Amino acid sequence: MLKRVLALSIAVVFMFAVFAACGQTAQKQEPAPQPKADENKTEDKKAEAPAPKPSGEQIVLRLGETHPADYPTTLGDKEFARLVEERTNGRIKIEVYHGAQLGEEKAVIEQVQFGAIDFTRVSLSPLAEFSKKMNVLQLPYLYRNADHMWKVLNGPIGDEFLKSIEDANFVGLTWYDGGARNFYNSKRPIKSVADMKGLKIRVQESKLMMELVKALGASPTPMPYGEVYSGLQTGVIDGAENNWPSYDTSSHYEVAKYYTLDEHTRVPEILIASKMSMDKLSKEDQEIIKQAARDSQKLQREEWAKKEKESEKKVRDAGCEIIELESNEEFQKAVAPLYDEFAGDYKDLIQKIKDTK
Repeated sequence: MLKRVLALSIAVVFMFAVFAACGQTAQKQEPAPQPKADENKTEDKKAEAPAPKPSGEQIVLRLGETHPADYPTTLGDKEFARLVEERTNGRIKIEVYHGAQLGEEKAVIEQVQFGAIDFTRVSLSPLAEFSKKMNVLQLPYLYRNADHMWKVLNGPIGDEFLKSIEDANFVGLTWYDGGARNFYNSKRPIKSVADMKGLKIRVQESKLMMELVKALGASPTPMPYGEVYSGLQTGVIDGAENNWPSYDTSSHYEVAKYYTLDEHTRVPEILIASKMSMDKLSKEDQEIIKQAARDSQKLQREEWAKKEKESEKKVRDAGCEIIELESNEEFQKAVAPLYDEFAGDYKDLIQKIKDTK
């Protein structure tokens, strides 16, 4: 009996020892509170360098681009992305998806509007469907030359147009060069308005561009950019209209060898952001992005000028027939009614543009 009591006592003592050890182990595993001194150091660092925020989780944003990797607008996109990453110490990274990887132009614009894609570079034309005022900037024969256009776009008038798309959930960031647009086709040289009659011309999905082609006697055919080559090849369309680099890099010159330098419009490219995406960022980060976009314009315009010369040489060497008009006055008269139809409410603004020196 004494042996049983003794054994039981030893077991109880052993159990108490085990529980005590477990309690001590659990106590050691609890994280110690941070001392006040660390908090003070953090505050000191913020006071010393308020501009760049402490590095946190990286923010990755997407930019959709229709053109190839080496195209001037794509190079502008990449410069924009580089500047943002550099100025945020890698905290904000913008991934550029060229070659319509995220979809064709119209589909990407819609996704940017609802925040599914964060940025895109597009031609001004399709955005006119969201802001009627944008039609002013693509009126035919609006500018005297390229210098005139840039004085308008990089001044107060251009800023006014960038803000005009905010109600449609876009943020206008900056303008890129899109050159002058010209007609090209597979049927015949266009030397007069009469030569346009009956041609099926691809246009962007823009009412103004459709009416412009109608005013010249041709038949407008809205079509995604990526389908134009096959459309020309199969005869679904007879021609299209675009600038030198697009005519070259799309290989449209292979299936539509007549290129007429009528320079009917100088429609700028525009870099836009999703308002939904921008609203998620701090005011400081929004300003970094806006400034980086403005600063990327310089490289894009330089690359555009180089590419334009290269493309012109390439298509001339390929044997395309380049038609240089002595005057486009006949074309101007044919499309003059479009000013009242599409920009009748903006006559004062149009006059300001024309008066810009």
